[in-house]
Formats: sequence, C-alpha cells, structure tokens
Amino acid sequence: MQNDNCERGFGMERDMRSFAINGFDKKLVLENGNEYFGFGFGYEGEVVSEIVFNTAMVGYHNVLADPAYANQSVVMGYPLIGNYGVAKDNYESITPALSGLIVREYNDLPNNFNSEKTLDRVMKENKVVGICGVDTRELTRFIRDNGSCKCIITDVSTTKEDAVEKINATELPENRVECVGCKYDWYYRTLENKYNIVVVDCGIKSGIVSVLNEKGCNVTVVPWNTTAEKIEFINPDGVLISSGPGNPKSVKETVELIKALKGKYPIAGIGLGFQLIALAYGADTYSLKVGHRGLNYPVRNLENGSIRITAQNHGYAVDAESLKGTGLTVSHENIVDKTVAGALDKENKVFGIQFYPDRMPGIEEPDYFFDKFVEMLAEVK
Repeated sequence: MQNDNCERGFGMERDMRSFAINGFDKKLVLENGNEYFGFGFGYEGEVVSEIVFNTAMVGYHNVLADPAYANQSVVMGYPLIGNYGVAKDNYESITPALSGLIVREYNDLPNNFNSEKTLDRVMKENKVVGICGVDTRELTRFIRDNGSCKCIITDVSTTKEDAVEKINATELPENRVECVGCKYDWYYRTLENKYNIVVVDCGIKSGIVSVLNEKGCNVTVVPWNTTAEKIEFINPDGVLISSGPGNPKSVKETVELIKALKGKYPIAGIGLGFQLIALAYGADTYSLKVGHRGLNYPVRNLENGSIRITAQNHGYAVDAESLKGTGLTVSHENIVDKTVAGALDKENKVFGIQFYPDRMPGIEEPDYFFDKFVEMLAEVK
C-alpha cells in the first residue's frame, strides 16, 4: 500500500544509490540539482512547476482546489496528509489547478464519515502528480532560506542531468490567471436579493460566491479580461476582483478594467484582486522571497487596532511606499513581516485585502470583508 511505502522510506540513509535500490519509484528534483526520493501517488506522470510550501495543519483539500496554486507543486508542512479523504463540499473550484503535491506521509485509508473519495483518487482524476516519503521539513527550510524555484516530479530512473535539463527547458505561463479564470459568464442567484454584484474571475473560489449570496447579492461571474463597457452594460451595484495565481503585472487587462471603473462603482479586491487594484492606482508590487501560504498569518486592522488570524496564499505583495499619493491608504498590516495586508480609498469606495475572507479553517471574523463591501453598496444604492 502507498502508506506502507511512505513509512518504509523514512529511516533510510540519504545515499542516492541506497534510495534507488530500496524501492523508491519517484523523485523530486529542484532546478539547482537537489534530489529527494520517495513514492508516487495521485496521477502517474511527470510535471515541471514552481515549488512552494504551505504551513496549514488542516485543509489539504482547500490546497488542492485553490486556483491560486496554478502551476505550483505544494510542500505540505503538516506530516500526515489524506487521513480524512475528500468530499465534494470541500471543492473551491471545479478542477484543481495545482501541478503537484509533496508530502511526508500519505494515508490512503481515510477515516471520516463525510469522505467520498480518497485524495489519491481525486488527484488521479485531475492529473495532479504526488510524491510522499520525502523530508518535507528539509524542503521547507530550503525554500524558506533560498526562495521558491522550479522543480520536477519524475520517475526515479530519470537522471539528475536530464531532470535539470527538462526544468530549464520548461517555461511556466507568465499569465497564470489565463489558465484558471472562466471563459464565459456564470450566474449565481439568491432568493433574498438586495444587490447585484459582478465578480471578475481571476481564479475565484466558490466560498466567495456562497458568502456573497448569503449577504443578499446576486452574483454574475465574468472572465478576467472582460471590458469595462460590458460591465457598465450589466450596471451592477458593485464589482469584486477575485483572488488568483501568479504575478499581478501579467494581468494587464484587469488592471485597465479597474482604472476604467474606479469611481463608478464600489470595488473590492481579494488577494491578487487587491494587488491589481494597487497597480491600477499607480502603486507597485514585488515578489516575496517566501510567499505567504497557510492559515496562521496575524493581520492588524490599522483602523481600529484589532488583530485577526488569517489564511493567505500569495507570492507577491504591494509595496507600501509606492501607495503614497495614489489615493489608497494602508488599512491592514501583516504583523510578522510588516507587508501591506489591505488598503482603502474611502472617497471612491475602493478597498482590498491580502488575505482570504471566506470561511476556511482557522479564519477569525470571516464576514468582515463582506460586511464592509455590503455597507459600501448600501451607501450608493
């Protein structure tokens, strides 16, 4: 069984030849040539992607389904993965976007009354490659100290030289939003309709739409490259720019959309959506050495001094100095590294946050963002 294989590999010496002859069938190779041997699960294939780590102790199903992980292989910091299976209600998107999952120990016998499928089966169905039995602590430390890089999950027989050559020959998509955003409009209605909202899909999670419906919002989801003219034709009460993957500077169409809509409608942004708002205002963004990916990031609300623990998933941040003079004022701050976690333009009713507001495990006061958005909608309606 897969789990037996993973456990078998833990006590072995880190000698390449002993790994190759002791039953390992997969390996992970970083672009600098570092090799990590283990056992495959999920989709039987090979994938080149960016490697990142997630520190959450629960919620691997959220990681699997979060579109912000597009073209990434995720190292799970918590050592045991798969033990409560996967249920349909866990899905944040129709199709998982991440490329690979890297875990210490994989459990293929979930014990959970709500489980409908094993993680292995879901990954097979969605072509997500997995490797278990590797030293995820060492990997996490490497990424923390050196930053994220490209990697390949491949067959154990692939030589290091061939693996590095494949990594160097693979160009990851510049605009990852294009890979996960919808191509056509979607509609989500609620019986107690108070407001009509357009959500620009840069990699939206279903939980966002669910909470908007609860708040009395009919939701029209449109593609990330929708024109301002189309949204003005829909004539919504407000516009929300969703979270999503990758470098915000590659999503130029959405930045131009925000510029055109500013001052006409209340606008809110989540994660990547917030970064796009900042760019539209003339601010700058930059790549973090180590991205924020987990459920335990403390954020201070500078308006009232309150602190909440937040879920985050992003590799880029808004430059605080560049916000000066743009009309956006910093409203939230990440306590750990002092990065910008939110900003607000009261005059034009535009704001954004750099954390997830939907009801994921570990989030305190999940309705803060939505209540603030609804307040803005009420002021102009």
